Amino acid sequence: MASFFCSTKFLLLLFFVSAIPIAFIIHLETSSPTTHVYHYHSTGWLRECSKWDDANRRFIVSFFEGGLGVIPVEADYSPGDVLQEIPVVKDADLTGNASLGFTIDRERNRVLVAVADVLGNRYSALAAYDLTSWNRVFLTKLSGPEDEKAFADDVVVDTEGNAYITDAKADKIWKVGANGELKYTIKNPIFTPKEWYNKLVGLNGIVYHPNGYLLVVHTFSGNLFKIEIAKGDEVKLVKIDNGSLKFGDGMELLSPTKLVVAGNPTRLVESSDDWESGTIVGKAKGAIHRLSTAATVKEGTVYLNHMIGLGYPRKKHVLVEAVFSA
Repeated sequence: MASFFCSTKFLLLLFFVSAIPIAFIIHLETSSPTTHVYHYHSTGWLRECSKWDDANRRFIVSFFEGGLGVIPVEADYSPGDVLQEIPVVKDADLTGNASLGFTIDRERNRVLVAVADVLGNRYSALAAYDLTSWNRVFLTKLSGPEDEKAFADDVVVDTEGNAYITDAKADKIWKVGANGELKYTIKNPIFTPKEWYNKLVGLNGIVYHPNGYLLVVHTFSGNLFKIEIAKGDEVKLVKIDNGSLKFGDGMELLSPTKLVVAGNPTRLVESSDDWESGTIVGKAKGAIHRLSTAATVKEGTVYLNHMIGLGYPRKKHVLVEAVFSA
């Protein structure tokens, strides 16, 4: 956990928090929300990512201190109920590493998690866990102390079970096979911006499109890339109109033509040409003092994960419905 406090994400977090007066935070916390909010009590302060697991009526969340938890949503849930986080994964051999972006591989009944040493960038891995037993299926080391610095940040899976993991430090994408074998890395000069200040946080949120390609956002430059994995991993820069995706984090497809890019603000992007280009058609603020880091879709509604939990001694986190406005 100590590694977090010297990381780029912590510096961003500190910037956001220090810019918001305490009185304003209290006002935001005590005001009635304008959209639906799931509140849940947690065992930790920081939650990087959450996804709705519709088959089991629960949210799954990743722990910045390492591990996973579930938040069951019972059929008799009423708005205003405070849900409870239940830890399900805590690997002793991964102590000191954060569990970051993850994806649900429904066909294989498992979840795939990006694991990284946030401070030193000396270890990155992909971990897979069974969705029923929570036993670890495999752990694939992506980089170690002997390699260049790397930061496994987010992951997505294709229809064949291959996983693609973004490296936010070295601007590359690892490809891992369905059985956990490291196949190769996708590298391209177009991934790396020229300006030094746009290199602080690189490739981040990633989705697999049903038409068979990847979409990935570069956090500090705001660039969105389309990667044609069936065409030799051909990379194209997606032209974005009506704004920028700068500081984009986790992503989620709302439909084949609509992409949610979590951030502060979160943006809704629409494409009519199979993601050769896209237009920002809406923005949602979320709980700005809690820092939006990921998005998930529950029964057609977008909910934003927020990294920061508040409250003592019981930490309370929020999943906020995103309502987009032009």
